[in-house]
Amino acid sequence: MTVDVPPPGGARTTAAPPGPRRITLDAGGTPLSALLAAPPTAAAPRATVLALHGGGMTAGYFDGRAHPGQSLLALGARLGYTVLALDRPGYGASTPHLPTGQTLTEQAATVRTALAAYTATHTLGAGLFLLGHSYGGKLALTCAADGLPAHLLGVDVSGIGHRLAVPPHTLPSASADRRGQWKHNWGALRLYPPDTFRHCPGIVAPMPERERAEVPSWPARFTATAARVRVPVRFTFAEHEKWWRHDDQTLAELPGLLPHAPRVLVERQPQAGHNISLGWTAHAYHLRALAFLEESLAARETTAGATALAAA
Repeated sequence: MTVDVPPPGGARTTAAPPGPRRITLDAGGTPLSALLAAPPTAAAPRATVLALHGGGMTAGYFDGRAHPGQSLLALGARLGYTVLALDRPGYGASTPHLPTGQTLTEQAATVRTALAAYTATHTLGAGLFLLGHSYGGKLALTCAADGLPAHLLGVDVSGIGHRLAVPPHTLPSASADRRGQWKHNWGALRLYPPDTFRHCPGIVAPMPERERAEVPSWPARFTATAARVRVPVRFTFAEHEKWWRHDDQTLAELPGLLPHAPRVLVERQPQAGHNISLGWTAHAYHLRALAFLEESLAARETTAGATALAAA
């Protein structure tokens, strides 16, 4: 089931865009908090975007308000989509229940259960589209590899690759040098609106222990995970990405690692750092991600039309 929670804070001015609703999903007894933005009309959504944040962030990552047009939730709703941004297992409402977090495999199972609760009371429209950032991108690809769900339209990930650009000992799981991690997570301050860091206390959270421990294993498990994905996938690398290699040769390898995906796009986002959805180019990135969803919907309609004509 889902439980609506009134949004925090005082009255909004009439000029401010409406914010998303806070809801809680029941994942088999574990509450998962989320932000939900739906189209302004009562009509069913065209599709539903499930947004999965990265390590050390929360669902608020996808509702940046430091610059007009920055929020994925607001943009998606305006374009007729429902956007559901989860606080991943180990974050938000689930923190007391999962104080050390979960592994990727466990998170995928928890998300599956939460989605079952959500779809019992909400329509997805044409299907579900996964959008994940950093660790959330790992979870999105893992969910897709596990066939979650059957009505999956595609996957869009940013801040994640298959070859590290840093020595393993500098990863968040092992390094005590938070200054170095800050540089890799954010990059140059000029890439973000000035108010970004004033809003950050609400979207930054401790990275759970079990999640942190799994960080170094991703390059080794990427190939097996990617080989099981059977939906369109788009990778976006920020121009100033520091964690993952994105030279031409590395990016050219990626499509071949997803042999069963009907379409694989690999792109760069100019003038962006790792936390791409909070930067000046967040709106441009979100438009491109939702354009990829539009193309996936169009491909589905084209295939259905061709099938209907062949059967006539």
